[in-house]
Amino acid sequence: MDRTNEQTLPAVTASSSVAESAEASGSPSRRDFLRHGVSLATGAALMGLVPPGVRSGAWAAGSDAPEKKEVRIGFIPLTDCSSVVMAAVQKFDEKYGIKIIPSKEASWAAVRDKLVNGELDAAHVLYGLVYGVQLGIGGPKKDMAVLMSLNNNGQAITLSNQLRDKGTTDGASLAKLVAKKEREYTFAQTFPTGTHAMWLYYWLAAHGIDPFKDVKNIVVPPPQMVANMRVGNMDGFCVGEPWNNRAIMDKIGFTAVTSQDIWTDHPEKVLGTTADFVAKNPNTARAMTAAVLDAGRWIDASLANRRATAETVAQKSYINTDMEVILERMLGRYSNGLGKVWDDKNHMKFFNDGAVNFPYLSDGMWFLTQHKRWGLLKSDPDYLAVAKKVNRIDIYTQAAAAAKVALPKSEMRTSKLIDGVVWDGKDPKKYAASFKVHA
Repeated sequence: MDRTNEQTLPAVTASSSVAESAEASGSPSRRDFLRHGVSLATGAALMGLVPPGVRSGAWAAGSDAPEKKEVRIGFIPLTDCSSVVMAAVQKFDEKYGIKIIPSKEASWAAVRDKLVNGELDAAHVLYGLVYGVQLGIGGPKKDMAVLMSLNNNGQAITLSNQLRDKGTTDGASLAKLVAKKEREYTFAQTFPTGTHAMWLYYWLAAHGIDPFKDVKNIVVPPPQMVANMRVGNMDGFCVGEPWNNRAIMDKIGFTAVTSQDIWTDHPEKVLGTTADFVAKNPNTARAMTAAVLDAGRWIDASLANRRATAETVAQKSYINTDMEVILERMLGRYSNGLGKVWDDKNHMKFFNDGAVNFPYLSDGMWFLTQHKRWGLLKSDPDYLAVAKKVNRIDIYTQAAAAAKVALPKSEMRTSKLIDGVVWDGKDPKKYAASFKVHA
């Protein structure tokens, strides 16, 4: 089957209604980031002593002023759009000589199309969507750019209360139910090459469920997930917050697993654009990245800032839901809808001393390995070469210097996922072929 053209449900109106873990997973520690941050900050300070005519060479020939002063950045109504929104609302953009105009979009397919045709300058976008466009899967082929990672963690897989009533509360019990073949079970994700599809497939497969042979999977835009589950269009979905918590509040579903339990501190949304935009507007790309870095740092700086963020993004022009639905999980206060309540130290993070935002090559490569695993890619690409082309570490490094944000020691990182398999980016072809459940 052609998995780049999975069924998309017709629109249903949505209801309006830490350092220790990083070290354990092989991620750079806070100490590493702080140590490198000192050298970066010093370098940035020294840069200020260089005459402007010389300094401009560090950014682009002629001038370090943004080529485009007003930038339109698309976003989908999700909690992890917050740093893009707050960069504009808190005017971090003005510091770098630009004006960010957040543009609310209806679906990831719309974001893709508007990026490709230039209607959007950049977007809060699914990591895997950018790589899909780069390789011509899940849409038109066009050279793309990842400027930075916007967040780690904070997604989840929600199952319907009808499954709960059948005794299904987790992956193991779901596998037993699916194996009975009483009927076809349907699961929704948000875009064929995107992050939510990959978390859903990975979790199902870790429990022995083939996401294409054993169940049906469909595409639904994030804000429409809850409404579609309410009318029985799917048995489960994977999406970003606040829509998992909204399902619990509306008493139609429960959280079976969080994405941070699938992969602690996983990459999620990115600030994405086209390679053409970066080529024509390198200073603007740097300024956008620096402004969003500042915003992410501000959000993570205090509980008060997180509350202010939740109050802002809850508004109709952004996510359009109740502030408390957003705030709870933004603060790491989780309940699963089955009676379990906990404080999750691996909740959604926007900065985490800079550890969140670096565009690790290994992160981009991981999505390619899963695209290959599930037959979206028919052959192995040059994983590292694609990641080096897409992930614009050069732009990020300049923006980090401007914003005085630390850099990690390596462009790769190591993580252990829910099934115990370790990903380090060293042999992506072998990794992609190593899974028992695959296309």
